[in-house]
Amino acid sequence: MKNIYIDFDGVIMDTNRVTYDMLDRLEVDKSDSEKMSEFYSNLNWKKILTLTPIINDAFGCMKKLYASGKCNLAILTHVNSVDEAIAKINFIRKYMKDVTIIPVPRELSKTKMCSTKDSILIDDYSGNLIEWEKEGGIGVQFSTDLSKDKGFPVIDKLDCILDMKFAEKE
Repeated sequence: MKNIYIDFDGVIMDTNRVTYDMLDRLEVDKSDSEKMSEFYSNLNWKKILTLTPIINDAFGCMKKLYASGKCNLAILTHVNSVDEAIAKINFIRKYMKDVTIIPVPRELSKTKMCSTKDSILIDDYSGNLIEWEKEGGIGVQFSTDLSKDKGFPVIDKLDCILDMKFAEKE
């Protein structure tokens, strides 16, 4: 069975758009990493998640992946604080009781938290996918815009991974 790791922000939930809109309203300089870290660390993540739309029936798609029996599924998400990790875990548990959730401190690479060898990472951020593939994994880019060449296989719904050759049962 293939191990499939799914990013949360920008793949399951549209938290990137919601928080970037907030940053714009607050006129936070996005190139200032200290200000950005402070902003994300102090967010009320429980509230943010209630305001954020789910992307393309992500939880329904993950249930379909789980039911297929073709993969081991886990959510691998960067977090800026313990409060963010707790809020995300509690939110995800409303939809999926048994999925593994791995919060990754922002300062660490996702590749340091699990076995990447021959595992699939579905992520919207190409930097994470590049690191993943350097460690022997398979990167799949998530994007609601399929028309652009991203340098990786691209999907816009999580269950589309079942149609890809490398995701087939071993």
